Amino acid sequence: MPLVRISLLKGKPAAYRRKIGDAIHRALVETIDVPAKDRFQVITEHDPEDFVFDREYLGIARSRDLVIIQITLSAGRSLYLKRALYRTIAARLAAAVQLRPEDVWINLVET
Repeated sequence: MPLVRISLLKGKPAAYRRKIGDAIHRALVETIDVPAKDRFQVITEHDPEDFVFDREYLGIARSRDLVIIQITLSAGRSLYLKRALYRTIAARLAAAVQLRPEDVWINLVET
């Protein structure tokens, strides 16, 4: 049962946030075989002073559209599957809300 925490700056409409959640869940279902009904997400919006990130860390130009995604799930997936998940999430978000891959930051926490 993965728990997905999605953080972004305040100001995006509810439909935008819903599309982000939908895209991430579809990627989990399609890539690492999470059951379709196994959806647990917490989406939080933050004021700019509470959403701190380096806009150029590692030479990646991030914008104010940055979405931070933390996925907590059971350990055991291969590196191949994890990389496929990251790619699929970025692609789904690009298609759903035109989010640039540079503005997708994923933290996978395995238990």
